[in-house]
Amino acid sequence: MSAPERRQPPREARWETLGHSVQGVNKQRNQDWYAAEGSGSASDPLILAVADGHGSAVHARSHIGARCAVDLFVAQARTFAELARSEGPDGTHSLSWLMNYARNELPRQLAAAWQESVLAHWDRNPDTVNPAAEPPPKGRKLLLYGATLVGAVVTPQLFAAWQLGDGELTVIGADGAVALPLAPAEADLGDETESLCSRHAWQLVRVHWAPVVAPDRTPRLIVLSTDGLSKSFASDEGFAQFMAGMDQRLAKDGGPDDVREALPGWLAEAARYSGDDTTLVAARRPEPDAADHGPAPDEPRSDA
Repeated sequence: MSAPERRQPPREARWETLGHSVQGVNKQRNQDWYAAEGSGSASDPLILAVADGHGSAVHARSHIGARCAVDLFVAQARTFAELARSEGPDGTHSLSWLMNYARNELPRQLAAAWQESVLAHWDRNPDTVNPAAEPPPKGRKLLLYGATLVGAVVTPQLFAAWQLGDGELTVIGADGAVALPLAPAEADLGDETESLCSRHAWQLVRVHWAPVVAPDRTPRLIVLSTDGLSKSFASDEGFAQFMAGMDQRLAKDGGPDDVREALPGWLAEAARYSGDDTTLVAARRPEPDAADHGPAPDEPRSDA
């Protein structure tokens, strides 16, 4: 008599991610950088980030500043997610403590780490145009690396996001509604924007805080993008329609693969209209029956 077949537990469902970055028309290099990692579980949080280096002559090293911003956010987000794992009546951190950490401690640590990182890069790579000249003051060094940042973390208990400067966090809810929860009250004028090189940068960070009440009420799509995408549309309504259309296409059979294939073309068209580097990274919540499927392939980072 053969032994009874042991039933394997279903694989844990994971968020599907996609991302791409396109260099702006007539730009010498792509100043954007992005990252997407994790499945969205307690032990493997979903982490998304995009950064946009300012790119002008006064920000000549902003492509380095953007990469530092993303790498440092990912490290800070992992720490935050680990702290969130101990949230609860038997844990060491209450939800209110985590909210305070998200709104104050994480932005403070991130801004300080970014400044330390780019100043260390300067020390290793000082300006060699005129070696005899006096080195620039700290503030001018920071300007060289100026960049914006949008980042998000998703765990089974929490969805939190942070933004400094321009770019968009787009959230499509379970009901299909499109929202931009971190949009500033007033749009930036021209190309001026808040930045990691700004004085007291951590105080300028906007935070979205959304505890997960029920898994099926978690957003079904989270999209982070640099302003090269939004500036390619004539109106906010056009941008929202693009996001809604991408959500609808992802929901179709083969949708994620189709969107991954189409995304470079979409972003190239946007970059042609805006003239700016254009980057998008997104995560789609798994469907209720997705636990029986294997993990989605990892997306490559930008090669900016």
